[in-house]
Amino acid sequence: MYKIQTLNNISAEGLTRLPSAEFTVGDDVENPDAILVRSFKMHDMDFGPNLEAVGRAGAGVNNIPLDRLADLGVVVFNAPGANANAVKELVIGGMLMAARNLAAAWDYTQNIEGDGDALSKKVEAGKKQYVGYELPGRTLGVVGLGAIGVQVANAAQSLGMKVIGYDAMISVERAWQLDSGVEQARSLEDLLSRSDMVSLHVPLLDATRGLISKAGIASMPKNAVILNFARDPIVDETAVLESLDAGHLGAYVTDFPTRQVIGHEKVITLPHLGASTHEAEINCAIMVAEQVKEYLQHGNIKNSVNFPEAILPRKSGSYRLTIANKNVPNMVGQISTCLAEANLNIEDLLNKSLGDIAYTIVEVNGEVSDDIVSQIAAIEGVIKVRNLGLAS
Repeated sequence: MYKIQTLNNISAEGLTRLPSAEFTVGDDVENPDAILVRSFKMHDMDFGPNLEAVGRAGAGVNNIPLDRLADLGVVVFNAPGANANAVKELVIGGMLMAARNLAAAWDYTQNIEGDGDALSKKVEAGKKQYVGYELPGRTLGVVGLGAIGVQVANAAQSLGMKVIGYDAMISVERAWQLDSGVEQARSLEDLLSRSDMVSLHVPLLDATRGLISKAGIASMPKNAVILNFARDPIVDETAVLESLDAGHLGAYVTDFPTRQVIGHEKVITLPHLGASTHEAEINCAIMVAEQVKEYLQHGNIKNSVNFPEAILPRKSGSYRLTIANKNVPNMVGQISTCLAEANLNIEDLLNKSLGDIAYTIVEVNGEVSDDIVSQIAAIEGVIKVRNLGLAS
């Protein structure tokens, strides 16, 4: 019986993927084998020795101490793409709000006083004051072509926009999904200089903090719009406000309001609505529950943010071990030696690495004793060994 602790409300549709015959799930579970979380901040948490996995029912993982958990051999999963449609729709909404001045126009009409002819005159005055522009023919630059960025780029293309994208690390899978009409920018600077609107879809890392800088903003066309549905520190907000006040940038749309930008007449702020749809919450919960379940039962890793992807189909009649370790030479050789000395034959093996972390799945032809597990765990550099036993 696996124990799963929930730190936030997780969609019931996702939790049904963890049947009660095999899983105990709840917010009061102690010493869990896995944790499911949405926005709960985990950086100050203490983690018990039984913890094997953390599943984030969403894409961003800034609320989770990834490196500390990796050092404990705990795999952290997220749900990339599960909320992509929800974010894509909100980005399109943000583009329309900025292009047609919808937020300011709505606010204007809420404050109109009078009636009859007086009201009509004020309505017409607002009509002239909030003249906007149409999207077809405009250029959208998409920074980050992951699950969300690809959907945004393709949707904008279908709206008649010219689309250019930039992602130095785009995957083959995402490249195949991208509309053939999307142009590849040579660099971020190239994209910014040619985009009437720029939509951001990159994770918050040291390398992306302040990615949209004062110099980059200055290179953008006059009246350009920045749409930030990634994270607020990715944009230099001081530079944004200076540019808005100088009449260079046309608008800033952000799903991550800060005190610095709230209330500015050219800033549209939303309360982190990106994935706030019932459909996205369900999709994220289902995806992450399935991934955590697969890892606990079979040791396979898909969509982890701190461990390499490692998927090895189980063979009937074989016994499985998984080993998390530091990515150092001769680790597989030492593991193989321990198994050979116990007269266990390796029937299949998969070894993957991600930065300083490596992960190995081994299938052998006989039962692995606790002594063998202890011997492997004692190898210098090994972080965690799991004995998953016989394939069912």
